[in-house]
Amino acid sequence: MADQKDGKGVFDASPIPLYVQLADIIRYRIDRGVWPEGGMLPPIETLMKEFSVSRITVRQALQLLARSGLIKVQRGVGTLVLKSTGERHPVKVETTLDALVEAYRGDTPVVTNISDSSAPPSLTESDGVPAEAYHHLRRVHAREGVKYCVISIYLEQGVFEMAERRFREEIILPVLMSLDLTVAQAKQSITISKADLEVSRLLDMPLGDPIANVRRVLVDPDNTIIYVAEAVYRGDYIHLEMDLKA
Repeated sequence: MADQKDGKGVFDASPIPLYVQLADIIRYRIDRGVWPEGGMLPPIETLMKEFSVSRITVRQALQLLARSGLIKVQRGVGTLVLKSTGERHPVKVETTLDALVEAYRGDTPVVTNISDSSAPPSLTESDGVPAEAYHHLRRVHAREGVKYCVISIYLEQGVFEMAERRFREEIILPVLMSLDLTVAQAKQSITISKADLEVSRLLDMPLGDPIANVRRVLVDPDNTIIYVAEAVYRGDYIHLEMDLKA
């Protein structure tokens, strides 16, 4: 049973379990090379002392990372670092529409559709003017055998009908930009959170692992919303790079 002082002075007061927070710290250190591939993690007792947590909390964190394939717990030997999350091929989340389209243009992930229906997106006044009807596509993207993204896309019905087959079979954004359409404004926002039960099931990842929530909205010259995307990416498969200009 965990000590009542488990995590005192180290972790924030949060509804996220301590072992999930600890797993994040260990993952971050592995990714930064503090504990490199092929090396060993410090003994459980050392981790207990550094983070002021109980043995069971450390064991739960290690089990979570082991299920991710990041480490291997070897009884009587120690914990081996198998790989760094930084070695994966990340999905670049570009900060301009043209760059984003180009990044996706050469991408050929396996697309598994899990929803194909008429459904409206959840919108705010700042997004623009809602269209009369939308077509909703929800799908999972996989690359090199790894499911890395769950995405819901809402296309204005008339736009969807311009290339139904392609929208269902290809990466949607490059298809959209190949049509005779004018995008007057494009917005993107990113927030970081934890995988819930549905996301962990769809992406075959541990519950509570980091994810990036990406939302994109495109409007036409009349300020009508023609495209809304709500995507969830594995945290270890996303890379954001911005050009900061004076």
